[in-house]
Amino acid sequence: MTSCSDLFRLLIDTRTWVALDLDVDGRVLAGYDDLGSQQLVEIAPDGSTTPLTDLPSRCRGRYVPGRRQVVIEHDQGGDENFQLSTLDLTELPGPPVGLDGLTPLVRDEAHMNTLLDVTATSVVFATNRRNNVDMDVIVRDLTTGEERVVYDGGGYVASTEVSHDEKSVAVTMISLRPSSTSIVLADGTGSRSVTDPDEQADHHVAGWTADDAALVLTSDHEREFHAVLRLDANGTWTSLVEADDHDVSARLSPDGSLMVVGHHVDGLDSLAVHRADGIHVTDVDLDPIVPVSVVWAPDSSAFAVTAVTPTDPGSIMRVDAGTGAGTVLVDGRDGVPSELRDRLVTPTVHRVPAPDGEQIPSFRYAAPDNTSGASVIHIHGGPEAEAARIFAPTFQALALAGFDVLVPNVRGSAGYGKRWVSLDDVALRLDSVADLAALHEWLPTIGLDRGRSALWGGSYGGYMVLAGVAMQPERWAAGVDIVGISSLVTFLENTSDYRRAIREREYGSLADDRGFLVSASPITYLDDIVSPLFVIHGANDPRVPLSEAEQIKAALDEKGVPCEMRVYHDEGHGLAKRANRLDAYPAALEFLEQQLL
Repeated sequence: MTSCSDLFRLLIDTRTWVALDLDVDGRVLAGYDDLGSQQLVEIAPDGSTTPLTDLPSRCRGRYVPGRRQVVIEHDQGGDENFQLSTLDLTELPGPPVGLDGLTPLVRDEAHMNTLLDVTATSVVFATNRRNNVDMDVIVRDLTTGEERVVYDGGGYVASTEVSHDEKSVAVTMISLRPSSTSIVLADGTGSRSVTDPDEQADHHVAGWTADDAALVLTSDHEREFHAVLRLDANGTWTSLVEADDHDVSARLSPDGSLMVVGHHVDGLDSLAVHRADGIHVTDVDLDPIVPVSVVWAPDSSAFAVTAVTPTDPGSIMRVDAGTGAGTVLVDGRDGVPSELRDRLVTPTVHRVPAPDGEQIPSFRYAAPDNTSGASVIHIHGGPEAEAARIFAPTFQALALAGFDVLVPNVRGSAGYGKRWVSLDDVALRLDSVADLAALHEWLPTIGLDRGRSALWGGSYGGYMVLAGVAMQPERWAAGVDIVGISSLVTFLENTSDYRRAIREREYGSLADDRGFLVSASPITYLDDIVSPLFVIHGANDPRVPLSEAEQIKAALDEKGVPCEMRVYHDEGHGLAKRANRLDAYPAALEFLEQQLL
C-alpha cells in the first residue's frame, strides 16, 4: 500500500487558484497559493500572470474601477482582525510586494475591518471597532479618506451591495434565528429592514436592478428551497427562477441586465445566463461544477468563474455572457502532480438511511484498492454549511492510500432545503450526532469494516469528531479533530465577542440553555472516551479558542488515552499555510494508518 503521508505530501503541494475580480480590460485579479498561502496574482487576457503580493498571511482583494489599483484585505497569523491597504499597479511588472510595499488604508489591528465592496470612489467595509461586538458599515472615500457610517444598528454584517447611484447600501445581517439572515437598506441618514428579521429565512443579495427600484435575492422566503426572487421597495416578492427540488442561486451583472444562475444539486451547480427578469438566455458551456467564485466584468459582457470538481482544484474560466462559451485562463489540473492526475477519485452519491426514516446525503470517495475495509468519515464545518463535491487533498490521499472516504451532509447541513438545515437547531443537536451512528451502521452494505472506521472534521466537524468518540465510543477506532469544540459552554464563553450571539442562535444560549449545552458537550462524556485522538489547532483562532483543544488534550492525558496535539502559532481557524499543512496532515494520516491498518 502506498504511504498515505507520501500521497498527502504530493497532493498538499497542489497549487490552487480563485478568481477575485475582473477589470474592464479583461484582466483577472486572482488568489494563488504558490508562495505557501493565498496571495494576489494578476492574469492577463492572454493567460500570462504577474505576482502582486508576498504577505505573511493569506489575503484577498478587489480592483478599484477606473484605476490601476487594488484594495487588499489581510490579517496577521489568521487572527481575522483584517486590515485594508491599497496597491498601485501602474508600475508593473515588479517583484511581489510585502507589507512595506502596501499603502495603508484602514489600520486598526485590535479590530476586524472586513472588505465588503469597492466602487470607483469608495471602499465599503464592516468593522467592530465601536464596541468590539457589533459590526458597523463604513464608506471611506478613496481620495480624501473621509469616512461615513451608513449602518450602525448592531449585529453581524455578512455582506453589502451598493446601488448603482451609490445612494443606498443593501446590508445583509446574520439574524438571531437559526440559519437565517435579514436585509437592511441604509443610506447614512437611517436604515430600514426590507425583510422580516424574525422570519426563519436565508437571503443573499444577488444585486440591484438596473433602475435601483428593487433587489434581486437568492432566498428561501416562504419556500423550502432557495430561489431567485425580486423584492420591490413596496415589499412585493416576485419569483424569477425557481425549482421544486433544489436550490437556485444568482449573481447579477454590474449593469443589472443579466445574471448568472446556478442550479445546485448534490454539491454541484449547472450554470446558465438569464436576463434580470428571469428569462433564460443561454446555458454555460461547462459540466456541473462547484462555482467557488463568479465575478462579472465591469461592462457586463463576460464573467470569470472558478470551477472546482473532485478532480480539479480550480480552473479559472472567462465566459461570454451572450453565448455561454468559456475560455480557459488557468487549468487547475496543471497544479496537480502529474503522476496523480489520472488516479484521482470521483465520488459517488448516496442516501444513507437513519433509524427515524431520514436519508443522509453522502458522497463516497471509494479507494481503488481497499483490502482492509477501512474508512474515514469526514464531517464538514458550519454547521449551517454543506459538503460539496470539491477537490480535497485529504479525501484523495486517503482514498489512494486504501481508505474509503465517506463525506456526509448530516442533518443541519445546507443545500438540501430549509427543513433539513433546521433539524439540528439547539435542542436537536444530538440528532445530528446520531447520524454518525447511522453512517457507521451502513458501512457493511458497501463492503466496509465497522471496526476500522475513524472520524475526521474541522470546526463544527471537529465538534462532531469529539462528540462521536465520546458519545459512541464503541463505534469509532480513532478521530482527527481540527479546531474543534470540546465544550459548548466554554466555547461560547470564550469565543470572540462579535461571534457569541450568532453562535448561540444555533447551539443555545448560556443564559437559557446551559444544562443542555453541558449535555451536548463531548467533554461531559470524558470517562467514556477510549479512542486515540489527533488534535490540530491554530493559536490565534478567534472562533474556536485554542483552550478548546488544550482542555481535551489535558483531560485525555490524565485519563491515559493517547492524544497527540499540534498547535501552530501563525495560524487561526484552520491551517492556511502550506508549510503547516505539510507538517500536520501527513502526521494525522500516519496516525490513521497506525490505528486502522
